[in-house]
Amino acid sequence: MKTKVFIDGKEGTTGLKIFERFKNRDDLEIMLIDEEKRKDKSERAKFINESDITFLCLPDKAAVESVSLIDKNNDHTKIIDASTAHRTDPEWAYGFPELSLAHREKIKNSSRVAVPGCYASGFISLVYPLVSAGIIPRDYPVTCHAVSGYSGGGKKMIATLENGDKPRECFSPRQYALTQNHKHLPEMQAVTGLEFKPMFNPIVDDYYAGMVVTVPIITRLLNGRFTAFDIHKALSEHYKNEHFVKVMEFGGTQTLSDGFLAANTLEGTNNMQIFVCGNDEQVLLCSRLDNLGKGASGAAVQCMNIMLGIDEATGLE
Repeated sequence: MKTKVFIDGKEGTTGLKIFERFKNRDDLEIMLIDEEKRKDKSERAKFINESDITFLCLPDKAAVESVSLIDKNNDHTKIIDASTAHRTDPEWAYGFPELSLAHREKIKNSSRVAVPGCYASGFISLVYPLVSAGIIPRDYPVTCHAVSGYSGGGKKMIATLENGDKPRECFSPRQYALTQNHKHLPEMQAVTGLEFKPMFNPIVDDYYAGMVVTVPIITRLLNGRFTAFDIHKALSEHYKNEHFVKVMEFGGTQTLSDGFLAANTLEGTNNMQIFVCGNDEQVLLCSRLDNLGKGASGAAVQCMNIMLGIDEATGLE
């Protein structure tokens, strides 16, 4: 019997990407709501409760509403939420299985999974293992810089950036969230176990998809004497058996193009690459991924596969 899947918010960027990833899946029955009824609460409730898995690709408030539409006696519908609404809720599994065996097991056994944010995925992939290993102190003053393609900004930003008459400043990288209130900050702190919010400097640039998230580390502030090689070894050990997350060779010299780390090379994949560069005093940690892949739709589908007990790479390669 095929698994019944409903995408609540299929018209959004993430919803469309999830739908695309189901194109060649013969193990799923995709439930399609009538276009004129996609905002009808009763119709959405019907589809959610008849599904085996519902993806929520909605703004936070709408995602919370969708969860409230689940019947009290419904014990079969599993929810995978791509919004920010439930990412720090301990009742929900955090959808980053590579972080630990406990994370993967919770996803496997849960009926409620919150998909990580794109920037948060890159940040947490770098910081979580080093905090967990006792290398980075929990009170470390973490700073994070990141550059992303404009697709992460949703339909409105995509339309603006792909308009031939777009403003001159849109041809340039643009910093934002300057007030340090970016919506990913709560999960960046909570999931890594940091005592204080990191300083976060996101930048959107004039290309479609892909991102690099960077965390600089000053080794004299760590919990002991750790070299850049030690940090590379710790991250390599943490992700050694993972399919989608790979720690590249130390320094990254063989994978960089003329000394540059491009942000768009993993577009269309569910892959993540981690780089450790710098020297023994100043280490630069970088995580490269597709903000619409491992940072959104790809991660959501990977979580669904784990919940179904099948190969987690199904439909992602």
